Amino acid sequence: MKVFITLFIGLFSVALFSQVNNASTSRDVKNTKQKREINTNNLNSELDLPDSNESTKKAPIAVIDQYKIITIERDTIVLDTSLTIQKEYKYNYLRKDAFGLLPFLNEGQSYNTLNFGYNSFSALPNIGFKAKQFNYLTAYDVNYYNVATPLTELYFKTVMGQGQSLDAFITLNTSERLNYSIAYKGLRSLGKYVNQLTSTGNFRFTTSYNTKNNKYFLRAHFTSQDMLNQENGGIIDVSNFEGGANKYKDRVRIPVYLEDANSLFKGTRFFVDHEFRINKKESKNNLYINHQFEYEHKFYEYNQETISTQINTTTAVNRFGDSYVLSSLKDQTRYDKLYNKIGVSFKNNTVGQTSFFAEDYYYRFYYNRIIVSNNQYIPNQINDRINTIGGQYLYQKSKINAKVNYTKSISNHDISTLNASLKYNFNTKNNLEVLLQNLNKLPDNNYTLYQSNYINYNWHNNFKNEKINNLEVKANTQFLNASLQVTTINDFLYFSNDATTTNQLLVTPKQYNQTINYLSLKASKEIKFWKLALDNTVLYQKVDQANNILNVPEIVTRNTFYFSDYLFKKAMFIQTGVTLNYFSKYYINDYNPLIGEFFVQSAKKIGDFPTLDFFVNARIKQTRIYLKAEHFNSSTSNNYYSAPNYPYRDFIVRFGLEWNFFQ
Repeated sequence: MKVFITLFIGLFSVALFSQVNNASTSRDVKNTKQKREINTNNLNSELDLPDSNESTKKAPIAVIDQYKIITIERDTIVLDTSLTIQKEYKYNYLRKDAFGLLPFLNEGQSYNTLNFGYNSFSALPNIGFKAKQFNYLTAYDVNYYNVATPLTELYFKTVMGQGQSLDAFITLNTSERLNYSIAYKGLRSLGKYVNQLTSTGNFRFTTSYNTKNNKYFLRAHFTSQDMLNQENGGIIDVSNFEGGANKYKDRVRIPVYLEDANSLFKGTRFFVDHEFRINKKESKNNLYINHQFEYEHKFYEYNQETISTQINTTTAVNRFGDSYVLSSLKDQTRYDKLYNKIGVSFKNNTVGQTSFFAEDYYYRFYYNRIIVSNNQYIPNQINDRINTIGGQYLYQKSKINAKVNYTKSISNHDISTLNASLKYNFNTKNNLEVLLQNLNKLPDNNYTLYQSNYINYNWHNNFKNEKINNLEVKANTQFLNASLQVTTINDFLYFSNDATTTNQLLVTPKQYNQTINYLSLKASKEIKFWKLALDNTVLYQKVDQANNILNVPEIVTRNTFYFSDYLFKKAMFIQTGVTLNYFSKYYINDYNPLIGEFFVQSAKKIGDFPTLDFFVNARIKQTRIYLKAEHFNSSTSNNYYSAPNYPYRDFIVRFGLEWNFFQ
C-alpha cells in the first residue's frame, strides 16, 4: 500500500506541471451552457494554446464536457460534478446505486441480494466465491478517460470505528491522444462486533491511446485488488440482540461463533483491448482487426485458529463440522484465467457494423493436494480450454440503437450465448429498450470442485449446465421510469445446509432439476413541488417454483423526501431529507464465510423492518459534502438483520466528501 501511495503522490506532482501553457495560465471549468471557446466536436480535441505574441489574451477555458469517461463498450459519459439525489444514492462503498442490495453491518463486508435482477450472467465459468466479489472490479467495471486538463477526484467517508474509506483518483492527457489514470480505493473499519474488521484495497491503472489518423486504438489496464475480512460467523444467541438488554447494547459483549477466523480474497489482472483499421483512410466503409487479451489470477484463503466454539459452560461446537486439523486451519484456493478474442469488423455508415470473432478461454482452478475420503477421490485441480466463435451486429442511427451478439462453442462444451438489445429514442425525455438474453452456462468452479480441512467441505461434482432465458423491457419517460423482467432458469445451481442442528453449517452445492420462473416489475418516479421533492422506487418480485430455492422479497421500496435550495448568495447548494428503505419478510439467504457464498435456508424469515436515514448534503463549487444519520429509528426495534445471525447496522452518524480538482 505504501508503494501505491508513493506512486500516486509522484504522479500527482507530475500532473500539476502537465498540460500547462507557456504563460502558465490556469483554466477554470465552466458550465456547459457557456459559450465554448474551443472545439469540442472531437473526443480527442486538444485545447488551443494562446498566441505567444498576444500575452494579454486569456487562455481558453476548458468546459465540463471535455472531461470524458469512456467505458470498454465505447460509451462516453461526461463528468458530472453536480449534487443530485442520485449522487446521494451512489455515495457508498461500491460507488454505485445499491438499490436491491442489503449491506452487512460493517463497511466492506458482503451484501445480501434483495433484487434477483441485480445479478448478471456469463456462459463462461468463474472462480465462484460470489459473496466476496461485490467490490471486485471486473474488466467491464474499469473506465478510461480523455480530459482537457489533469483531473483529480477524492472520495472520503467515515466508517464503523477506527478507520476510514478513501478513493483517490487522477487522470491526465500527456497529449490529445494519450491518457493515463491511476487510482486506489482503500478501506479499514473495525466494526461494532467481535472479530469484524475489514481491510480492502483496489488499485487500478489505465491507459488509452490512438494514432493521429485514428488508424489504431488501444485501451489497457492493470488492477490489483484485495479484500480482507475478519469472520465472526454471526451471533450465537439472537435473544442477546433482540432482547434489548443494556449489557448487550455494547455489541462487543454479544458472543459470536468465530473469534479468530478471517478470509482473504484477492486478484490481479492485465487487460488489453485494441483495434487496427486496415484501410489507409477513414471512409464510409472501414475494415478493422480487433484483439482483446486478459490474464487474471484470483486467490481465496480462509484461516481459523480455534476450531471449536464454546456455546455455553458445558457445550462446544464445531461450526463447520469435523476437521482434519485440531487448530490453525488454513484453506487456499487459486484460479488462473487466460482469455484471447480476435476478430474482424466491417463498418458501414449506413447499415452499421458487423463483426466476426473467435475466443480462446483457458482456466485453471487448483489446490496443492489430492484428497481421498469416504471412497471419494477429490482431485487437486480442474482446468480446461474453451473455444468459441461468434458474431456481432451494431446499428446506431437517428433514434435507433440496436445490438445483437451470439457465441457458440466449437470445443467439447455445450455452451452458447445470445444477447440482443434494441433501444428507440422517441425524444430526449422518452425512450423504450428491450433486452433479450439466452445462456447455456457452465457451472462456476467452486460448484464443481472444492477442498477444505473441514471434512464435509470436500466435493467433486459433474453438474449440468444452467439454462437461462431473460427478457427485460425498460421504459424511461418524462412521466415514469419502469422496467419489466421475466427470467426462466433450468438446472439452477445453489448451496444449502445439510446439518440437522442449528449450531452447525454443513453447506454443499446442489442442482435444482425443475424450472424456476421469475418476474419483476420496477417503477421509479420523482415528484417535485417548489423546493421539495419525493423520489420513489418500488420493486415487485414473484417466483414460480415447486420448492423454495430462489427466494426474494415480494416488495422492495426506497422513498426519499427532500428539500433543495441555494444559500449564501448561491455559493452553496444544499439537499436535506429523509430516506425510507423497506423490504417485505421472506426466507433470506444465509451467509457462509468458509466458502464465501450465500446459501438457501428455510428456518428464519427476515424483513418487514423500515430503516430511516436523515441526510444533509451540500455542494460548494466542485466539492460535495455528505452528512448522514443512518438507521436513526433503530431504537424502535431489535429485529433487523442482514442475514440470519447477522444483525443489520445500528444507528450511526457518518460524514464525508467528494472533491474534484481541475489543474
